[in-house]
Amino acid sequence: MTMSLVEKIADAVLYEGYILYPYRPSAVKNQQRWNFGALCPRSYSEAQGGTESWTMQTQCLVKTYPQTKLDVKVRFLHLLTREVGVPHTDCGLPLGECGHRQLAGTSEHFELVPALEVNGKLLQTWQEATEREAILPAILLDQIGSQPKALTFAFPAVETVETLRDEGSGEIAGVLVRRQQAITGVIEVSAERVVNDVCRATIQILNTTPLADAGGKSRDDALMRSFVSTHTILTVAQGEFVSLLDPPEAFREAAAGCSNIGTYPVMVGEEGACDCMLSSPIILYDYPQIAPESAGNLFDGTEIDEILTLRIMTLTEEEKREMRGADDRARQILERTETLPMEQLMKMHGAMKGVKR
Repeated sequence: MTMSLVEKIADAVLYEGYILYPYRPSAVKNQQRWNFGALCPRSYSEAQGGTESWTMQTQCLVKTYPQTKLDVKVRFLHLLTREVGVPHTDCGLPLGECGHRQLAGTSEHFELVPALEVNGKLLQTWQEATEREAILPAILLDQIGSQPKALTFAFPAVETVETLRDEGSGEIAGVLVRRQQAITGVIEVSAERVVNDVCRATIQILNTTPLADAGGKSRDDALMRSFVSTHTILTVAQGEFVSLLDPPEAFREAAAGCSNIGTYPVMVGEEGACDCMLSSPIILYDYPQIAPESAGNLFDGTEIDEILTLRIMTLTEEEKREMRGADDRARQILERTETLPMEQLMKMHGAMKGVKR
């Protein structure tokens, strides 16, 4: 297994739709994000009548031997809010009444604003994300048939305040406040033998994060306690996965009996390898690849790199300024595009691909 190849595909899934062209918070298509693989708290899902999912299930077939081991890695994004604040003179009222907050370790007060310019940079309120993973390693498949395995994981709430100083005066010009809510979840793994030496492995991911008054919460509130872009990387040692898209004739009925909820497992790695699967909320084919002509992730796998690159080049200076201030990842896209060598751009145009038959 070539793990670097697998991780490139998994990262593309993880950040699909993270921010879309024209890569600015003010763009309509970036007003509602996080549409792939979102698992919200159970209470919110139930309050919404099940229209929002709180569980994800992967089922796949594994050809087993006496010492076949399965590794399960669940990856997702854990959202955080980034808010912008400006210094404010103490009005003499209690902080809760005047709407101001105090900067830790100082007597400075600040209030939150939608956007702020500091040292020529535009800073805006935005939702960022932290990569998370939970791992269940080296499970003997022969053992978990009678004793399913479970892993409980948790990530704590975090709040940080970053001070922004004016480059000229050195005084505090603003703050960036980042808040991340606590989340908890469970991964459950079980297996059953279905055909001769083939077993069906089931992996369930559950969001068990508490959410009080779930019926009165908005989707944005729930998303702050959700797993976003959730996907599972499965690897097997001394065994082989069976393709669900093109199973051998002997396993077609067993493959058709696999129930995948909110996710689609496919073979990944080098063509023909059978030791790794990616279960993704985005429908893929077996052995997907990142186009070698791609200069980097544009967070929109349904678009053509050349088209997005050319569109970015046509943005106005003001639009580029907003793009830089949106997010570090958006800024990196802009910087990469503006320094892209012509020969790299030409590689994206008119490439002829072989057709699989």
